[in-house]
Amino acid sequence: MSTNIQNAKNLVSTLASGDAALATSLLEENYIQHNQAQETGRDAFVALVNKLAQAPEKTTVKTIRAFEDGDKVFLHNVYNLAGEGEKVAFDIFCFNENGLIAEHWDNIQEMTPPNPSGRTLVDGVATVVEDADTETSREIATNFIYDVLHGQASDKMNSYFDGVTEEKYLQHNPGVADGLLGLLDALAEMEKQGMSMVYYKTYQILAQNDFVLSVSEGEFAGQHVAFYDLFRIENGFIAEHWDVIEPISAEKANDNGKF
Repeated sequence: MSTNIQNAKNLVSTLASGDAALATSLLEENYIQHNQAQETGRDAFVALVNKLAQAPEKTTVKTIRAFEDGDKVFLHNVYNLAGEGEKVAFDIFCFNENGLIAEHWDNIQEMTPPNPSGRTLVDGVATVVEDADTETSREIATNFIYDVLHGQASDKMNSYFDGVTEEKYLQHNPGVADGLLGLLDALAEMEKQGMSMVYYKTYQILAQNDFVLSVSEGEFAGQHVAFYDLFRIENGFIAEHWDVIEPISAEKANDNGKF
């Protein structure tokens, strides 16, 4: 495990441990926070650590997946902050040249029951295939994002999947079943109900080996949202997908923007 991955995991663990000194040592003083519900800066994060430590119910944090792309680490986490209930998050941390965490983005949603195929928001493959080529995986996911999610060449959808059977594409979205047919059925049902899903802009595409995380802005069911999509690539096809969709609130505790 790289130092940056370990330090990112150490930082989120302070929300449960209450170790304000450790949090302080990991963060740049002018830490930039993009979570719109939190104030920006190192002192604000440390204040949150102290606040959670004093709460009547203990906070828990579990990191399910951890990846690294250049100066960024991206984590797939499950939080239960002071007994508020389990929430699933993707967290992205950017490190400066001194190895301190300088910037953070995230997307969070409540844990949901298993989807029609019995999969949760966080189960499934959790480790990379070491000899998988990162840039090939990034290219496949990027092309899918723009061709299909952005609608630039929707007719190419089938080409991104190794057939239509359920075992060829594992889906963790709470409302979608496994397989290309499961995805197509869900999209057809959304259209029938008049539920829109539109990707306006993709801001980041991070990758390590066979995993790729994209960060996008768009609209879902009439709401302005952020889409975080994690893809696992296998044999040149998309084999597994996780996501977190979070509405973007007009209220904000900092001016750094969601993206």
